[in-house]
Amino acid sequence: MIAQPAPPSTTQSMPMAGRAWSLLMLRLGMVLVISLLIWVILRSAGGISAFPPDTIWATLGLLPVNIVCLLLVARFYRHQGLSLRAAMGVQHGRIVKDIGWGLLWLIVLNVPFALAVSGTVWLMYGTQAPEAFGTIFVNPAAQAPLSPTWLLLIGLIAVIPFIVLNAPVEELVFRGYGLNGLQTGLGRVGAIMTTSLLFGAQHIFFAATVPGMLVYFVAFTVWGGIAAIIVTKQGRLLPIIIAHWMINFMLSAPALVLPILMLAGVVT
Repeated sequence: MIAQPAPPSTTQSMPMAGRAWSLLMLRLGMVLVISLLIWVILRSAGGISAFPPDTIWATLGLLPVNIVCLLLVARFYRHQGLSLRAAMGVQHGRIVKDIGWGLLWLIVLNVPFALAVSGTVWLMYGTQAPEAFGTIFVNPAAQAPLSPTWLLLIGLIAVIPFIVLNAPVEELVFRGYGLNGLQTGLGRVGAIMTTSLLFGAQHIFFAATVPGMLVYFVAFTVWGGIAAIIVTKQGRLLPIIIAHWMINFMLSAPALVLPILMLAGVVT
């Protein structure tokens, strides 16, 4: 079970709800500000005016966001007398079982996610949806012309910390402290809906195009809602963290593999 303190009194619950809101709003605010800052820098230095910034730059911008949020959520949990290990539900002897649950949730989460992506694109473009898939998720105008060496260097700086930090930090923020904290004022259903919508809103800044931002909002809201229901029902955060880790690794690894293959002359 997710470690929980004794039920809070009325005077204790309000600070927890306030801290949950501040944590969620801080993360969204930082993602917005850093996305805009990266866009301004790329526009000034490289003449790239497309918004949102390319995914690799957005991933790089998440490094300070994740560090700040990790420090803050750890501090908030300490107010409850919990370590991050306890908050995540890490238990000796259950890791193998949690990995198994994570594999299951990986499938459970990604099937409706894929359906949400496809359904939203079809609603937006109708019979032209197949052609739209090739344009709304890739934006050449947002990509800086970098050498394979620079791509690898930026990938190492951006992707490795992203793979390590992003899954546990996002789950602690949205399905951990945020979900638990908002329940004191919004109830379980309200907390699930609110954290899911905020999770979807955060991801619009990682889309390749403006139409893609709407698709990402819908799809990641669905993903966040199902993840929140799973955590609420299962009572443990670690299996969802593991599923999230796997997704991040599969999606991010090509940013490292491709420049290595380019440097080795395998691809051009």
